[in-house]
Amino acid sequence: MQKIQNYINGELVAPVGGQYMDNIDPSRGKVYSLIPDSDEKDVEIAIKAAKAAFPSWSVTPKDVRAAYIMKIADLIDANLERLAKAESLDNGKPLHLSKTVDIPRAAANFRFYGTGIMHYSAQSHSMEDSAVNYTLRQPVGVAGCISPWNLPLYLFSWKIAPALAAGCTVVAKPSEVTPMTAYLLSELCIEAGLPKGVLNIVHGLGHKVGSAIVSHKDVPVISFTGGTKTGADIARVAAPMFKKMSLELGGKNPNIIFADCDYDKMLSTTMLSSFANQGQICLCGSRIFVERPIYEKFKNDFVEKTKKLVVGEPFGEKTKIGAVVSKPHQEKVLSYVELAKEEGGKVLCGGHKIVLEGEFENGYYIAPTIIEGLTYDCRTNQEEIFGPVVTIMPFDTEEEVLMYANSTIYGLASTVWTENLTRAHRVAQNLHTGIVWVNCWLLRDLRTPFGGVKSSGVGREGGFEAIEFFTEPKNVCIKLK
Repeated sequence: MQKIQNYINGELVAPVGGQYMDNIDPSRGKVYSLIPDSDEKDVEIAIKAAKAAFPSWSVTPKDVRAAYIMKIADLIDANLERLAKAESLDNGKPLHLSKTVDIPRAAANFRFYGTGIMHYSAQSHSMEDSAVNYTLRQPVGVAGCISPWNLPLYLFSWKIAPALAAGCTVVAKPSEVTPMTAYLLSELCIEAGLPKGVLNIVHGLGHKVGSAIVSHKDVPVISFTGGTKTGADIARVAAPMFKKMSLELGGKNPNIIFADCDYDKMLSTTMLSSFANQGQICLCGSRIFVERPIYEKFKNDFVEKTKKLVVGEPFGEKTKIGAVVSKPHQEKVLSYVELAKEEGGKVLCGGHKIVLEGEFENGYYIAPTIIEGLTYDCRTNQEEIFGPVVTIMPFDTEEEVLMYANSTIYGLASTVWTENLTRAHRVAQNLHTGIVWVNCWLLRDLRTPFGGVKSSGVGREGGFEAIEFFTEPKNVCIKLK
């Protein structure tokens, strides 16, 4: 059975303690590889390597750093099939999704920052004839990057690429639930000739590896994507140490549909925003609010289309919904369906696990689920489920739906469907979210800031915001006379 290895100081190495954990294929519910059960000893070695590599990497010319990053992007493209198959096997998502979204976006992340660092510039401020000020942006040091299981390589690269471009060295921890493509990235970095210690990848559990990275005195900057509770735990440790933090956390995103929308476009996109990646995307619109004049039509059409979605093993040609990532997550999602029933909700379709035949009979599958009849402030409508489960409810006025939309502790993303331009601007301005999509969903320009408000996070990723996060500004004032 394959044993995944850590990537430390330019080499693939076993964990110091020699201990491994099971890596489970969620489509079959069986172990298919082993993951290092690393601890603070492995983290310490990785941080020492990153710290030793930082002085030279931080002053490596931008074009040289960019060349390494672009080489990694090219290798990701060249290994698309291999990486996509590994991602789907590890995560349970349909292969077509890995091939068209996850792996291409990972390459795009590296390519964006490889080119972006070449165009990044600082500021200068003239004080007429007395002095001139200019700003230096200097890399912070060793960056701790911790990524989640839902978009494994996609979000892993979203952190690593800007950190490396900015001149930081990195100690990264991928999710222990989906480690395979991070391991394969290690191999590609070796093939690209990335200098030793510049990127280090340590596999293991959050309370061992993640905690050791966050609490280490030689890691001054932390970038984390994951659950809100874990983000709060990180902040409690990192804030008193005055570390820079970027925390991209949970969401309970509203999808607001006005009666004047482009109905067909809205319906097809809402299918994606509800159930893409089994609903395991922090940007999915899990609360759907529909203006009353079209509510019944939407409900009937939405349920009909959802019932036709094919739930199957990730490599099936007709599969639209794959396996959720783990058995505990399957149990969590289904527990919320039961909670919704207790809260007075009616399950219009789905709401149960699906058992496939043959070798996939023990996989973690859930039928895409639509629930109506709940109040806006019940637990089902307030807590993050992170699965193929959405709720629908009607609204009558703009003021009413804004109150519903803004009622949760979260504020990551929102979607608005209307052909009324004035309303679109007005609603977007009054939604308490970091991202508003109007008449679209998941349309991403990598130059734009990405992140949420309230309990959805602190800071922004994307564009030059990310490069600025991994650097510190220094003002230099030169007196002219």
